[in-house]
Amino acid sequence: MNINVAIVEDNDKIRDGLSLLIDGSDGFHCVATYSNAEDALKYLPNKKPDVVLMDIQLPKMSGIECVENLKEKSPDLQIMMLTVYEDNEQVFKSLAAGATGYILKRTPPAELLEAIRELHEGGSPMSDQIARKVVQTFQQIGKSSKETENLSERETEILSYLAKGYQDKEIAEKFFLSVKTIRTHLRNIYKKLHVHSRTEAVLKYLRK
Repeated sequence: MNINVAIVEDNDKIRDGLSLLIDGSDGFHCVATYSNAEDALKYLPNKKPDVVLMDIQLPKMSGIECVENLKEKSPDLQIMMLTVYEDNEQVFKSLAAGATGYILKRTPPAELLEAIRELHEGGSPMSDQIARKVVQTFQQIGKSSKETENLSERETEILSYLAKGYQDKEIAEKFFLSVKTIRTHLRNIYKKLHVHSRTEAVLKYLRK
């Protein structure tokens, strides 16, 4: 049976090229293409694809937000990010949103098709460069996870809400504090954990 693939990509040339590659390869079929997240959210679930290729940089709603919304509607949907971004922040945001694969756009066609097949069969394919970044980050987290012990009770509580996906305003409302105060706490948390982003802070918290 064919692996049914949907594509969410705003670049016409890339989107058309991917569609031709998939439809022209044995065992694959492109069931739908979308140039923005809004159309994908509206129509993609009804197409019931086996695998979704998702760009990150889309016109309005980002690909990462689109992944979050699609996973809420279809928890079993398998989504692979296909992007130019290699930085840790984008990688971990994508994985936290529910993506189960992360491949760079410069990946050769044969390797891309193999990654789609691997994802469909239950794997979590990643470009070599991305896999190394993930490993290096978790190695670093493992060395310094005890840093969470330096957090105050309030900072730990705030970080726990951060790990649940709450935004600054929502956390402020939980503690009856101003957003400015919450952001001050977050800066202190980042400093104590020696991190530079929400994602890195949450990863350290989850590994404590």
